Amino acid sequence: MAKTAIIIGATGLTGGLLLEQLIKDDRYTTIKLISRNTCNIKHSKIEEHLIDLFELEKQQHLFIADEVFCCIGTTKAKTPNEEQYLKIDYGIPVILASLCAKMSIETLIVISALGANKNSKIFYNRTKGRMEEDVLRNKIKNTYILQPSLISGARNEKRLGEKIAKLFMSVLNPFLIGSLKKYRSIHPKTIVKAMILLANNDYNSGRIPSDEIQQIADRV
Repeated sequence: MAKTAIIIGATGLTGGLLLEQLIKDDRYTTIKLISRNTCNIKHSKIEEHLIDLFELEKQQHLFIADEVFCCIGTTKAKTPNEEQYLKIDYGIPVILASLCAKMSIETLIVISALGANKNSKIFYNRTKGRMEEDVLRNKIKNTYILQPSLISGARNEKRLGEKIAKLFMSVLNPFLIGSLKKYRSIHPKTIVKAMILLANNDYNSGRIPSDEIQQIADRV
C-alpha cells in the first residue's frame, strides 16, 4: 500500500528521527514536510513545503495524506512570550486537527506532554491540556495524543536545565516502578516506534501516557 504522511516539526529531535524511519519504511512513498525551515535532507520520497506555520489554514491544498504527525513544540526558555508560546503549542496542533477533519484525513498523531491538564495552575501543563481537548473535539477517527515524560536524547540547542534533569532521571528511572513508571524519561526513538505502530495498526484513540508509549514501542 502506497501511503502519504505529513510531518509537522521534522527539524526537531523526534520529528527528525520520525522522518528517518519513514524514509526507510516501504509502506510510505510520499512524505510531506511542512515546516518553517528546511531539514536539509534530500530524498525521492520527500516533498518539502516551507511556509509560515501560523498560516496553516492557507495551505489546505497540501493536506492530502493518509496520516499527519505533529511533532511541533517549544519551551519556556526558547519562547518566553506566553502569547507566542500559545500560538505554537496550542494553535498549530488545533489548526492541524481542523484541517485533518476538513480533508478527511483519518489519522492524526500529536506529541503532547505528561501532566497536560487544562485546569492546571502551571501555564505549560494548562496549554497542553487545552490543546489536547480541542484536538480531540474534531473527532478524527484515529486521534492519538502521546504524553511522553522527559524526552532523553541529544538536541542541537543547549538546554542546561534539561541536561541536568536528564542526568537525574537516568539515575532515578530504575526506582520508578508500578504506577510511577509513566514518570520515567523516554527516548525519542521509543516515541517514534510507537507513532509508526499506531499509524499502521488498530488502537484505541485518545491520550496515551508515557509508560503506555513504551509498551507500544516494545511490540515492534
